[in-house]
Amino acid sequence: MSNPYQFIGYWGIESPDQVEARLTKLLVAATGLKTSTPLQYPLNKVPVKGRLNWRVGYIGSNPTNSFSNEDGIIAALSASGFHDSADAWVKVENNYLTLGREPFGRVPLYWTKQGKVIWFASKLQLLLPLLKTPEVSSHGLYGYSCFSYVPTPLTPVSTIFSVAAGTLETWQITSEHDLTHTTHRYYQWQSASELIHDEDEAVSQLQIRLKNAVHRQLENLPSEPVGVFLSGGLDSSTIAALLVQAGVKVKAYTLDFGLKGVSELPYAEQVADYLTIPLVKVDATPRRIKQGIQATATALDLPFGDGVTVPLYLLCQAASQETEVIFNGEGGDQLFAGWTNKPLIAAGVYNQEHPQGNTEFTQQYLRTFHRLWGYEERVFQNQINLALSVQPEQWLAEALDARFTTTLLDRLRRATLMLKGAQNIHPRATNLAFSHGLWVRSPFCDIPLSEWTFQIPGEFYLRGACEKYILKRAVESWLPPEVVWREKRGMGVPLTAWCFNELWSEVGYWLNSGILAAEGRWQPQLPLQLIKGEFSAYLRGRRVGEILWLLLMWQVWRRRVLNETVSGYSGLHPFWLPSQFWRWYWKLQDEL
Repeated sequence: MSNPYQFIGYWGIESPDQVEARLTKLLVAATGLKTSTPLQYPLNKVPVKGRLNWRVGYIGSNPTNSFSNEDGIIAALSASGFHDSADAWVKVENNYLTLGREPFGRVPLYWTKQGKVIWFASKLQLLLPLLKTPEVSSHGLYGYSCFSYVPTPLTPVSTIFSVAAGTLETWQITSEHDLTHTTHRYYQWQSASELIHDEDEAVSQLQIRLKNAVHRQLENLPSEPVGVFLSGGLDSSTIAALLVQAGVKVKAYTLDFGLKGVSELPYAEQVADYLTIPLVKVDATPRRIKQGIQATATALDLPFGDGVTVPLYLLCQAASQETEVIFNGEGGDQLFAGWTNKPLIAAGVYNQEHPQGNTEFTQQYLRTFHRLWGYEERVFQNQINLALSVQPEQWLAEALDARFTTTLLDRLRRATLMLKGAQNIHPRATNLAFSHGLWVRSPFCDIPLSEWTFQIPGEFYLRGACEKYILKRAVESWLPPEVVWREKRGMGVPLTAWCFNELWSEVGYWLNSGILAAEGRWQPQLPLQLIKGEFSAYLRGRRVGEILWLLLMWQVWRRRVLNETVSGYSGLHPFWLPSQFWRWYWKLQDEL
């Protein structure tokens, strides 16, 4: 198999020599990566004075010719490494340029406009050298603070934009040499017109569709064993079981957080033993986490503030030593209503009784992210707050649009597919895998399977307190019952324990109050207020570690990726002394 690659190119009207020289500089700016010769195909002249030019350059290995100039496709990329289907693509036809992404959002795609030229790339960092001084988008930063990812179509850079999953961005050059731009959502997650009410029939159909989804991911596998990221949860265990059933040679990789955190390791071991596959335990202790923070921020390309990112980076690093393809169970939670939905269902019932309560429902959904929405005055410095002219509910409106669903649970599943899945989980998984030369295959990201799940009534997903009931029924004969029927727990990354102990000095280094003040974005005393428990009664315990990590990953990103200079370092901060001292001191102060 060829290795993953990235692409960058342009389309528009400008002097060919000037724009080609600029592309060459951008390719050279991708330091340390092998660049291929830019490709160009004959183009029709626009029916006016001037010539429409486009060109694409590849970074990494050359792509196969399968995508090249097929139906006007001039650049494309598949997260899985398939030759006949693209997750992100660029198409040129007559006087039109179209950028598109599939609905799961597995491969990012970015663009920026300079004059009458559209620049596009599969990686944000490839476009940054086009800008003399990249400026942080205040709205992008705000979105990051609300969700731990930057909501599309925004990016953290004010003049670079992202193509949203399931949409087409199209530009046309008119006879007057003007550029017109339209956005079209070509795919909608929506309820089915007919439902399957027979539970046994639904279970039987789901088993077949799961097997078919995995079978569609078996193309062009390497001769050596493929990797599967096995957390010990239901989704990854299901994928591992299906691969074994298909006769694929599999090696599993799981995280070992040591003594801290909620350990899923025993369940991963149990599944591996049950399936008789080798299991590699990847050290994700604080020492390794600290070593991987900066490399992870670079690999992610965009800031992602979830605590799983560095552990996932370490998983990819370990797997890349032994295979070229990894499988994961990402997408299962979105399809089978795996996140805790009970508070949102209660909010939805209230909304049905109170038609004016839709705003409250949207805000309730916002709260499920457990980030910094609602605390803007205490989070940001004045210049950021003054620049904000958007309500975060706008970023949720399309995903929560009730016109496309007939039940509350379908509405919530649509939202998680479009938000937590397409804007967070899937693109970060691809970026981390690509950074280690891995193709990543996610069988739950399967359109036929996904559309089928909208034929299932809500009671098959949530049966009493049991979530993902239908999936558990379908796989209960494939896996140990202790794994199938246990209560769902997320990846137990012990962020708060780390931040208050082994990563204490790391938090102090990246969240120095003087540097934050000079940066002009976050309130300089925000980290200290979080540590002392003074920020909010709702942000305590593990939420403190999650917010500190969100802030830390932004700071690492803005230095490592945006290459911003750092100034204003202050030696007057609490991180010089051990966290245990401050806990004792603050407790003493409270008692006085």
